[in-house]
Amino acid sequence: MNPREFLKDKQRIVVKIGSSSLQHAQTGDLDYIKLEVLVRELCNLRNQGKDVILVTSGAIAAGKKAVHIDKKDNPIAVKQACAAIGQARLMMTYQKIFAEYNQVAAQILMTKNTIVDDLNRFNARNTFNELLKLGVIPVVNENDTVATYEIEFGDNDTLSAIVASLVGADLLILMSDINGLYTDDPNQNPDAKFISVVDQIDENIMGMGKESTGSKVGTGGMNTKLSAAKIATCSGADMVIANASDIRILHRIMDGREHGTLFKAHKDEAFDLITYVENMHK
Repeated sequence: MNPREFLKDKQRIVVKIGSSSLQHAQTGDLDYIKLEVLVRELCNLRNQGKDVILVTSGAIAAGKKAVHIDKKDNPIAVKQACAAIGQARLMMTYQKIFAEYNQVAAQILMTKNTIVDDLNRFNARNTFNELLKLGVIPVVNENDTVATYEIEFGDNDTLSAIVASLVGADLLILMSDINGLYTDDPNQNPDAKFISVVDQIDENIMGMGKESTGSKVGTGGMNTKLSAAKIATCSGADMVIANASDIRILHRIMDGREHGTLFKAHKDEAFDLITYVENMHK
């Protein structure tokens, strides 16, 4: 029997895509072909009656491109301004492509306070649930325009896992520039072995996290993806890390084919999302 057959039955799916997967490496401009394929894949899941949430990066990078800022290290205020420009441009692009497939997209911008504040968290969960009931696809990003610590330390791997936990998703898919989890960094160590399935996240698995990322655009290395896996699996969601070089891998994952690393859910009743988020960046 196919060990990933059960992925076909997932009903509430959060998909995260990294900045580097949406842009041309040579220019930093948006890759419209990849964006179009991503939206088509998400709309197809929606047409199967599944709830779909997209967590997307790229606002700061899109804003920097729009106002011709090439430098990588910018003051926080410049990044926030670029986020304000880029988020609008990114969302406009998503809205146009989703509309081509007769789907409605909605924007949700979150900060740490969205989760740690009881009323904000309650309202955010209700908003997600109402949008999903309406058949809308929420497009989520960090609110980099008003938050500072997210830009400095954060990443959308963690955000997507928090969203999955908040809405009670049963699957999180991280689309990145890596194939999945290896025993060591495959870019540095040719003997690194690929790990197809992680039944339980222990200290040994967490130790495989690497700070580095091969991208000049993204912020998250393997350590952030393992942190996301911890949040997702403890909250009761399975998680897959897969390579976004071919976005069509999404429907193959949902068909139960063996792509990427599967982290199996281990719901932990003692896991407290609020405490976890409060302790981030301390």
